Amino acid sequence: MPIGVIVIIGVIALAGLVMLGVVAFNSLRGLDVKAQEALGGIDVQLTRRADLVPNLVNTVKGYAAHEKSVFEDVTAARAGAAQAAASGTVDEKAQAQGRLDRAIGNVLAVAENYPDLKASTNFAQLQEQLADTENQLAFARQYYNDATASLNQRVVTIPWMFFAGLAGVHTRPFYQAPEGQQAPPQVQF
Repeated sequence: MPIGVIVIIGVIALAGLVMLGVVAFNSLRGLDVKAQEALGGIDVQLTRRADLVPNLVNTVKGYAAHEKSVFEDVTAARAGAAQAAASGTVDEKAQAQGRLDRAIGNVLAVAENYPDLKASTNFAQLQEQLADTENQLAFARQYYNDATASLNQRVVTIPWMFFAGLAGVHTRPFYQAPEGQQAPPQVQF
């Protein structure tokens, strides 16, 4: 085989490898960005939920002023959720959400003792907004886990795994609700 043919085959093979590297790099980075965006969606919903809590607390406070410790717990849980949404890991976000779930459950349990409050339009609207936020939060968690599954599958399979380090991409943890917090608190009125 002439040297020229060998050189051409070598150049074509090298170009193919470079193209594969570019495609792999871009694919992995794109999946990583999608997973990061999905995690941001969880943050948005956690922040929205934390922003609804003061309105809910203030509505209930008017009826149950003597329940001070419940309201202090909610304030602390809300601050923790806001901090985790801003800069926490996936696990820290899940833990903060669990604390806020319990605190909201306690506020709603206090509200159970006040029939006039349960009949309040403001309280009903806040409950509806909170339920809507819970649904959106569940969707955001699922979207993140789907994006994470796609990324993780690529990072650990051939040929993508050879380019993961080069792309600076690694597997991400799945979002898992803390034990006992897989569902929002259920309070019946």
